[in-house]
Amino acid sequence: MKRPDLPRLLITLGDVAGIGPEIVLRAWPRLVEICLPTVVGDVASLRRHAELLRIPRGVESVDEPVHDWRHPDTIACLQATEVDLGQVRLGQVDAACGRAAYDFVCRAVQEILRGQADALVTAPLHKEALAQADLKYPGHTEMLAELSGVTRYAMMLFAYRSGDKANGNTISSPEPPFSQSGQVSGWGVAHVTLHLRLRDVFLHLTQEAVLEKIELLGAILRHLLRREPRLAVCGLNPHASDGGLFGDEEACIIKPAIEQAQARGWQVSGPWPADTLFGRAARGEMEGIVAMYHDQGHIPFKLLAGLRAVNITLGLPFVRTSVAHGTAFDIAGRGCADPTSLVEAARVAVHLVQSQRGLERPGPVPSAAASRTNTCSEPLPARELA
Repeated sequence: MKRPDLPRLLITLGDVAGIGPEIVLRAWPRLVEICLPTVVGDVASLRRHAELLRIPRGVESVDEPVHDWRHPDTIACLQATEVDLGQVRLGQVDAACGRAAYDFVCRAVQEILRGQADALVTAPLHKEALAQADLKYPGHTEMLAELSGVTRYAMMLFAYRSGDKANGNTISSPEPPFSQSGQVSGWGVAHVTLHLRLRDVFLHLTQEAVLEKIELLGAILRHLLRREPRLAVCGLNPHASDGGLFGDEEACIIKPAIEQAQARGWQVSGPWPADTLFGRAARGEMEGIVAMYHDQGHIPFKLLAGLRAVNITLGLPFVRTSVAHGTAFDIAGRGCADPTSLVEAARVAVHLVQSQRGLERPGPVPSAAASRTNTCSEPLPARELA
């Protein structure tokens, strides 16, 4: 049964020593309800996991992404590596797995760029395995940016707000949760810096970078929420520096970027103390947060969103979403991996593809690049939470 109206999604298998194959196997019946999925990975690894975990799924090898409806008990898998994964030991770092995971992503990007699929959803890879395979990528985000030839990109975590629609908590539902006004209810966080040592964050924090992430976040949230998002920006220092007592980055870098974004029409405020901002967003005061570094955004968002969190790469020429968790080597092969984040990632990808097909709205036209000057003599005025 063909369903040409459904988006065609490629699902990469990730590091096969982790839980990627298991969550794909468990998620498959729900995936075929909402999209036309093809797994990009290793056929033999999927079959071994299905047998080991006693998950009743067949695995059919295909030569190209499928464009028709698939049986819920039969996975279509595009063989995407020549690496022999037959001796892989679950839960252990292996260069072969790192290389294969990279091959999966390369093949998926190739297929999407030649128009054979609409979006990419990735299972987790392992950074140490990549390094052992001499692949010097700190993660999917940087890898995908290089493969796509983009330099303006960001990582975002997103989650639908639950409870706004009768089926909003049903992860197999093809529809996102809507508010009573008919708008989508959700929230997310984007990161100015990402996979860096903390000491290096200060070297990469510029007014231009903050402004770029505000605009990338605002643009994607327009598609996801189908309205203008309310954005807020974290400070870098404790209490957003308390009027300059703990640093001048808020006054010299972050606040000027916010003001420039406001001048371009974005509904954005800040810089706000990060320790209170996420709670406010979770209560619905804003839909988007710009964090200054990885853990400032990841820790509170994952704590609040749990397995409903989805990773989205902003700035790519195609839709890419991912689970918001790692390879979970500690539970690989035990049969207890939860596929919720993978199904949520597919739902978000479907939503984005459909939104961009029919609800395209351009963001504000960028002006000249913002200043990279990081020095300032005036301290940030004291601010109180609203």
